[in-house]
Amino acid sequence: MIYNLDKINEMADGDQDFINSVISVFLEEVPQDLEDLEEALEQQNYEQVYQLAHKIKPNVDLLGMEQTRAAASEIEMLGKSAANMLEIQKVFPSLKKDIFQVVSELKKDFNL
Repeated sequence: MIYNLDKINEMADGDQDFINSVISVFLEEVPQDLEDLEEALEQQNYEQVYQLAHKIKPNVDLLGMEQTRAAASEIEMLGKSAANMLEIQKVFPSLKKDIFQVVSELKKDFNL
């Protein structure tokens, strides 16, 4: 399991509806953001790459996905310059793989 719910559990203080809500928002928003990020990469729109990586970062951080947060941070930092597109394309596959894996695990673990 590459996610952990410690941060969410701490915030929820036992409120299962809150936890389910956070998970649902993650499942709705992050895959779409990832798809948009991939499209921005293909279009070499580094400003959009930066913005989407910035948006994904706190969502994966909330789920304790440290490796994925690090990849999103790297893409965010690299997205500040068009010269870094090749570097971003090297990091993106691991971000995509991790997010797809977590989406699959969350759907299974929460029966969604």
